Amino acid sequence: MGYLLTGDEAIRALNRQWRGIDKPTNVLSFPAAVTAPSISAKFFGDIVIAYETLKRNATMKNRIFLHHLAHLTIHGFLHLIGYGHEVDAEADEMEALESKIMMRMNLPDPWLGRHLDRELGGA
Repeated sequence: MGYLLTGDEAIRALNRQWRGIDKPTNVLSFPAAVTAPSISAKFFGDIVIAYETLKRNATMKNRIFLHHLAHLTIHGFLHLIGYGHEVDAEADEMEALESKIMMRMNLPDPWLGRHLDRELGGA
């Protein structure tokens, strides 16, 4: 897996080129082509994270920068192995898995506030 930490303008260009969305985003994943089964080390693809967006979002959400970086890395990796969040059921499954992985790493659940809002009848 390749990993790139870049700026907002670079990720904006990638987002525009590959997704047709002309704005920066926090993380992009680019799955690798299918490799031959005989290769022992599997290459899943590349993850690109925008440093400026990451830093801004961590501050806005009152999260520790490295915790948010870990969350986005997990999020990007899950995309590489086929998870998505285009529909609510997929998003719920992906968020639950992100939470589980973060907690296994002794890091805070990135969706805790959102899950509590749902339980209390919020968004």
